[in-house]
Amino acid sequence: MAEQEAARIYELGGVKLLLAHPDDVVSRWVGQEEVLKQVLAAWLVLGEGDLPLHPRVMGKSGSGKTTLLCAAAKQRGQEVYMLQATMDMRPEDLLITPVIGGGGQIRYVASALVTAMIRGGVCLLDEANRMGERTWAALAPLLDQRRYVESIVTGLKIKAHPSFRFGVTMNEDAAIFEIPAYIHARLQPQIRLDFPTPEDEMAILRAWLPFVDEEILEYVVDFLQRAHEDDERFTVRDGLNIARYAAKLLDSETLPHEEALYIATLQILGEEAHAYIE
Repeated sequence: MAEQEAARIYELGGVKLLLAHPDDVVSRWVGQEEVLKQVLAAWLVLGEGDLPLHPRVMGKSGSGKTTLLCAAAKQRGQEVYMLQATMDMRPEDLLITPVIGGGGQIRYVASALVTAMIRGGVCLLDEANRMGERTWAALAPLLDQRRYVESIVTGLKIKAHPSFRFGVTMNEDAAIFEIPAYIHARLQPQIRLDFPTPEDEMAILRAWLPFVDEEILEYVVDFLQRAHEDDERFTVRDGLNIARYAAKLLDSETLPHEEALYIATLQILGEEAHAYIE
């Protein structure tokens, strides 16, 4: 353990930082190839003096925003570092946090963002519209041509590795704070994830649930497509949960397929799903 931790120590300006571990993410992306190409294009650098863009991926909760960015990062062969935004997140939570170690000594722990900046990885800020303006302000110099952050706790100015890339996800229905205009201008392009086509939806279900009966998958796709027509909030993530639960019910009880699917849909999504069950 001591050797593993020692390998994560990075010294900058006389300050020793304990770097974060990269996230072990599943990066399979099925269908909607165009949005994957858009993220990869945003992260391209075309020549000397050019800089990568910082895509903002919008969509309903469960539509695959985080999976999209992870898949793009993995396609580039880079480590992924994820940060979950919260409404009480402070600027230093994004950067470097002091902790009391053995013997009462202060240790400095680098966030996922700072670690990605140092190591040249990809940082994904999830549900970014939950953060307040004061916290966003700490990222302003990172998201323009300066490409650095300043840690008040350590007094360090940390520059981003040339390979560092950044992207955020935002749920359309979960904004806590308004994003400052100067930050909006830095989070470009905006990439919107819409509901998948029936063919893409089936491909996603088959890819993630190869052990589930085809009849269950067909039911889930039909259910989701009916909900999509009314712009209902149900997403592929909901469909995956319905299919999983229905398959488990069928395996553990003697039930007709129709009953297992009915129970699974209502227990996963609640009574509001009733209108879309045939």
